[in-house]
Amino acid sequence: MVKGKIDTNVVEVVGKVYSELEFSHEMYGEGFYNFFLEVPRLSNSVDILPVTISERLMVDMTLSIGSYVQIFGQLRSYNRYIENSSKLLLTVFTRDIRLIEDEEEIKELLKSPNEIFLDGFICKQPIYRTTPFGREITDLLIAVNRAYNKSDYLPCIAWGRNARFCEKLLVGDHIKIWGRIQSREYQKKYSNGEVETKVAYEVSISRLEYIENDNNRLKAAEENV
Repeated sequence: MVKGKIDTNVVEVVGKVYSELEFSHEMYGEGFYNFFLEVPRLSNSVDILPVTISERLMVDMTLSIGSYVQIFGQLRSYNRYIENSSKLLLTVFTRDIRLIEDEEEIKELLKSPNEIFLDGFICKQPIYRTTPFGREITDLLIAVNRAYNKSDYLPCIAWGRNARFCEKLLVGDHIKIWGRIQSREYQKKYSNGEVETKVAYEVSISRLEYIENDNNRLKAAEENV
């Protein structure tokens, strides 16, 4: 289970391969490939998630469309410059993968097919809003440190009472969250009137823990004295 991990960024997803593998890049002689994974929700809808995998994890393994796999890894972010602007892209970076062929095992694993744990810091002022149906939502951006002095910047979304709590968080606050990775379609309107449907990826928070250990709130209190 993700909850038992001590890493700061842990993902476990189960689903079926949704697209053909495409070559992404090579690093130190190691090739990496991208594909999309269809992960079911309990609501009978699905999330289509981007996955990155090393060729070294696919030795003696054929990943074809429709194959069921269990992936262990991390949710990572990177910036890509598109039309002179920087865009934050997310991917499930695979650290281990299992091809699942037994139907009973597939059914069992699909009972909890999408889990993520993050231990990080608020790096942008949270944004609280309500939907037209009255649901309370707070958008967060969390920085999660990893090896070699790198960090992943991961958009997260809190609901209900968690949304009200997260609205009051400050930049620099330390939190731990549990939830799932979701894909969401939205429409972007351009100045020329054109509308384009795009897909966003984010972590939907089901549980969170605020870590009372940092100087951020102490500093804010001192400034208000």
